[in-house]
Amino acid sequence: MDSQTKIAEPVAPHGYTPEKDALRKRLNRIEGQVRGVARMVDEDKYCIDILTQISAINAALHKVSLQLVEDHISHCVVGAAEESLNTGDPSIVQDKISEATAAISRLLR
Repeated sequence: MDSQTKIAEPVAPHGYTPEKDALRKRLNRIEGQVRGVARMVDEDKYCIDILTQISAINAALHKVSLQLVEDHISHCVVGAAEESLNTGDPSIVQDKISEATAAISRLLR
């Protein structure tokens, strides 16, 4: 890469930045739950109890995912819409919408 080549910078920081502490707390709690499940397996705990804990972990991850999707739409997609209006380039917002749609599709699998 020569001195003239520039790396594209995002227009604005990601939308979850203000929620970072809350997201980290949730993720740390989930991490603790996963460690607890591993310990339950090591200790040969009752299968249904393990499955109950796994269900709780899945629900917690689902909540984190929904928060990230909400933040992405309210910040990144809205920002792209504003940029599209300012530049007259509708592909900017279309790209963000496609990106969000693909992410939601992956979450629903």
